[in-house]
This record gives sequence, structure tokens and C-alpha cells, in this order.
Amino acid sequence: MPDTDAVPSPRNAAGPDAPSRNAVGPDAPSRNAADPDAPPRKSGGGAAADPGATPGDAGAADGLTERERGILAFERHWWRHAGAKEQAIRDTFGLSATRYYQLLNALLDNPAALAAEPLLVGRLRRLRSSRARNRRR
Repeated sequence: MPDTDAVPSPRNAAGPDAPSRNAVGPDAPSRNAADPDAPPRKSGGGAAADPGATPGDAGAADGLTERERGILAFERHWWRHAGAKEQAIRDTFGLSATRYYQLLNALLDNPAALAAEPLLVGRLRRLRSSRARNRRR
């Protein structure tokens, strides 16, 4: 059984059980028509799981949007090979690596991100400040 937390396979090498971009069903990823840069989302759950929630309340519980939660989840992975992360960024979010890192840096300054993932955000903030110090030397 393959490891589900591994680096996603390239689009052209998707396995027979991988959902296609045009797949329909409960496990098919869907794109946000209003924001084409948003990551694919799983259907189900979300605001419909809370009977009092409205469609705009999907990220209201922790103050983060679905894309921001996806970026934090993506940053939990460790990358072993050069270029693998950049390819996974393109495949997962449909963004260039530059735009992804711009969004990530803005997210690291968001107090809601710190509240949602304190260890991850703290580690990424330390890495960012360390790299900034090294550039000033």
C-alpha cells in the first residue's frame, strides 16, 4: 500500500485509482471558481457539517481560509530532493513557487495561523529570520 503522505505523483503518472482533474464524486477534488489559485478541496464536510454555518463561514472557525489551511498542511511535509517541492507546489496549488512563498510569508505573520499551528509557524518564522540574518552578513 503506498504512503498517502508521500510526494504527490506527477499529473501524467497518476495511478489508476487517482482521481482525474475532471472526476466527479465524493472524493473528487474541486476548484473554487471565484479563486482559481486556491488549492483543490475535498467535497463534503465544510460549512454543511455545521447546521448554523453559512457558506462564507468555512474558514471562520480558526480565522484561516481553506487555501491558508492547505498551505500550512503542505508545509508540514519534508522534501528530500531538489525541485520536488516546487513541482508539488505547482501540482497542488497551481501556483508558481514565488507566489506560493509570498502567500506563505504573509501567512506566517497572521496571528490566526500561529493559533492554528503554533509549532509549525514558530519553526517557519525562525527559519525565515535566520535566513534574513544570513543575507545581511
